[in-house]
Amino acid sequence: MSVEKIIGNWKKKLFKPVYWFEGEESYYIDKLMDYAEHHILTDSEASFNLSVFYGKDAEWASVTNACMRYPMFAERQVVLLKEAQQMRDVEKLEPYINNPLSSTVFIVSYKEKKVDGRSKLAKLLKEKGEVLTTKKMYDSQLPEWANELVRSKGCTISQKALMLLVDHIGNDLSRIDNEVNKMLVNLGTRKNITEDDIESFVGISKEYNVFELQDAFVKKDLAKAIRIIQYFEANPKAAPIQLILPSLYNFFSKTYLIFGQLGADEKTIAANLGVNPYFMKDYMAAARNYNYEGVEAALLLLHNYNLKSLGVNSIAQEDASLLKEMAVKIMTAI
Repeated sequence: MSVEKIIGNWKKKLFKPVYWFEGEESYYIDKLMDYAEHHILTDSEASFNLSVFYGKDAEWASVTNACMRYPMFAERQVVLLKEAQQMRDVEKLEPYINNPLSSTVFIVSYKEKKVDGRSKLAKLLKEKGEVLTTKKMYDSQLPEWANELVRSKGCTISQKALMLLVDHIGNDLSRIDNEVNKMLVNLGTRKNITEDDIESFVGISKEYNVFELQDAFVKKDLAKAIRIIQYFEANPKAAPIQLILPSLYNFFSKTYLIFGQLGADEKTIAANLGVNPYFMKDYMAAARNYNYEGVEAALLLLHNYNLKSLGVNSIAQEDASLLKEMAVKIMTAI
């Protein structure tokens, strides 16, 4: 069952006695736990009928005893167990899960891992409650997800602003959500987020960023690439080399795949590569400007310079020097 479906059921006052939210993506788990804590019960009901435990400090007996209480002046009570992955003897909750109280809504967050599917606990959860297992989102899915997030808040975002936001933050859904909320507060009555807003409110330069550096590589514009690298050198937090190299490698990797799809239209290639069709022009331009051998050489150089940045088979060298040297070699390789 999806996050939206679970919250939708809660809004309709449809509850399972036990919920278990597990997995790698804490954003969705936190969203559910926050809703459960603040919206299932009214403020007056929560005073007597909301219990919150944290796995690091909680004892299984205390959690079980709380679940076994009957609600006061309300139809149900809510018991939350947060960070259950840190709880000792979590399997001792099995007897309660096997025979839960219908007037208690017991909700557990179990982050960054999953219960062993072969265990008794997993089988009980599947039988008696609702289990949601979250997975980290693929990087290729982030632009679409962030775009939909902005739309769900009644706003739109330009494609360039969207890529600046996603490329800078990466796979951190909670931070993307927070930054979008911050921008919306500052937009006032305006309903479209632009690259200027990203620069003003998120602190990402619209001229000196990984996205613009990639554009310089696509066009083989060495002067532009050097200017951007020098900006990064003066502002180390703007784009560390550990962010730049994987981003460029991902771009050239997808460009490399184009050569195996000759004859296909851009829309089909975009779908096969898992990229937004809006940006296919960049991949196609790189394929033309570098050709097969040039893209292959770029990938090899990116791999080698990644090793150098980690100190493998290389004397100590400043990140900016490595990037400048690499830019020259990639743009003049073929």
